[in-house]
Amino acid sequence: MGWRTALLTAFLLVTVAASLTVGRYPVGVGAVLHFTALDHVDQTVLTRIRLPRIWCGILVGAGLAVSGAGYQTMFRNPLVSPAILGVSAGAGFGGALALLLGLPYWQLDAMAFVGGLAAAAFSMVVARAIGRDSIVLLVLAGVVVGSVFAALISVTEYLANPDDTLPAITFWLMGGLGRQQLGGLIAPTVVIAVSLVLLYAVRWPLTVLASGDEDARTLGVNTRRTWATVVVACTLITATTVSLAGVIGWVGLLVPHAARAIVGPAFGRIMLAAALLGAAFVVGVDDVARAATSVEIPLGILTSLIGAPFFLLVLAKVRRQWA
Repeated sequence: MGWRTALLTAFLLVTVAASLTVGRYPVGVGAVLHFTALDHVDQTVLTRIRLPRIWCGILVGAGLAVSGAGYQTMFRNPLVSPAILGVSAGAGFGGALALLLGLPYWQLDAMAFVGGLAAAAFSMVVARAIGRDSIVLLVLAGVVVGSVFAALISVTEYLANPDDTLPAITFWLMGGLGRQQLGGLIAPTVVIAVSLVLLYAVRWPLTVLASGDEDARTLGVNTRRTWATVVVACTLITATTVSLAGVIGWVGLLVPHAARAIVGPAFGRIMLAAALLGAAFVVGVDDVARAATSVEIPLGILTSLIGAPFFLLVLAKVRRQWA
């Protein structure tokens, strides 16, 4: 482990430790360190409320950041995000439809996950129907499919009861970590972990692929297999994160840039740095969402407020590279 990785790991651990003390119910640092000596109420607050939020934030932040890094490397485009294939919109529609139908939350998670997978599948079918294996066509198909699912989300909002269902759909789409319990995070943890292993398995081909298809083929890289692995893994990750926390933007777009600036262009290093940074970022922003005002601010609003100014810096950097 290099010093950069050690520093990022320490940053995440400090963020997690601080998050255990943040909230309307006061639990100090000393109390956290002496967990077994706490009374029942304090232990309940930590184990049933704050720990699930923190673990969910780690999954969402790390997953979105690594997924964004994978797509940016594969598409060789620094402005690509995990929503590129319409996965976020598809998962958002699945969750919104579940709320419209009044389904329980575990079915909401399942429908959001299936909706994300369906959007990615439709994007690949549309691109393939045109008759060529092209990344550009895949991106265009993703834009079309994402627009269709965004329209379907609007339909569900139009049909929803404005007194209760519509606010529930709107708030869920804005993103948040407060709905999950530790037991409900087991399956998402497994899905994201397996997907990360898949991405790590193609770290070298993906790094080579970033320099161009011809160079990659010259070095013996199976480009189609690498593309397929990245798309499958990133789709699973993105669909899972949306099912957990709603639609949270900017994390998968911006964090990979910070990771790349810290550790360089090798995808294996970017993966680890992006996962640590993304996890710390989402957990930290969630602390602000919980503590900044008397009511909880939707997480997606804060990530957008933070991400938009940073995106202007990224655009300026990209413009200099294109000039």
